[in-house]
Amino acid sequence: MTSMEPKAQVEVGVLTDRAIRRARENGELWVEPFDAALVRPAALSLRLGHEAFTLMTTGPVDVADRSTHPELILKEPDARGRLVVEPGEVVLAPTLEKIGLSENLAGLVDGTSDYARLGISVVLCGQVSPGFGRDTGAVLTLEIVNHLRHPVLLYPGTRICNLMLFASSGSELPYGDLPHNYSSDHSVVASRLADHVRHN
Repeated sequence: MTSMEPKAQVEVGVLTDRAIRRARENGELWVEPFDAALVRPAALSLRLGHEAFTLMTTGPVDVADRSTHPELILKEPDARGRLVVEPGEVVLAPTLEKIGLSENLAGLVDGTSDYARLGISVVLCGQVSPGFGRDTGAVLTLEIVNHLRHPVLLYPGTRICNLMLFASSGSELPYGDLPHNYSSDHSVVASRLADHVRHN
C-alpha cells in the first residue's frame, strides 16, 4: 500500500453505503481484503482475524511499569478451528481486515447486537483517528469478553464488529504521526500505555 494522498473531500457527516464505496474508490478509505457484502447501510462490517491472545497476569498491574503488564498468551483454535472464550476471559484479537483512513476520515468501532444478545462484548477504544493505517494499513485490535457462565465458541473469518465512518475537516496531525501509536500494526501488540505514563 502506498501513502494515501487525499483526493476529493468526501461527503459531510456519517458515510452511508454509497459514500463508503466512493471513499474506497477515490483512495480516502483502504480495506484489505475487501468484501462488498460487508458494506452496511451506514457502516463497514469487519471480520474476526485468525489469531487471538488471552491476557495473563502474575500480580498487580502498574500501568506505568511495562514489566507488570499482562502477558499475551496465544490461544490455539479447537479441533474445528473455533476460538474458545472462557467465562470472564478477556481475549485480544485482530480484525481480519487491515484498514487505512485518510486525514479526511474518522471512524467509530462497535460490536454488533448479535454478539451482545449472547452476552459477548466486542469492544475497542471506539475511536479510529484520521490517518490511522494510511501508509501500510493496520488491523484493529478487539477486546472480546465472555460474560456468560459457559465457554463461547467464535468463528474466525466471520463478521464481528462495525466500523462507522465520518467525514472530517482534515487532520493537521494524523494519528500515524503521533508517538507510540498503533497505526502500522499487522497483528495484536501489547499495550504501549507505559510509554505515555510517567512515574511520580
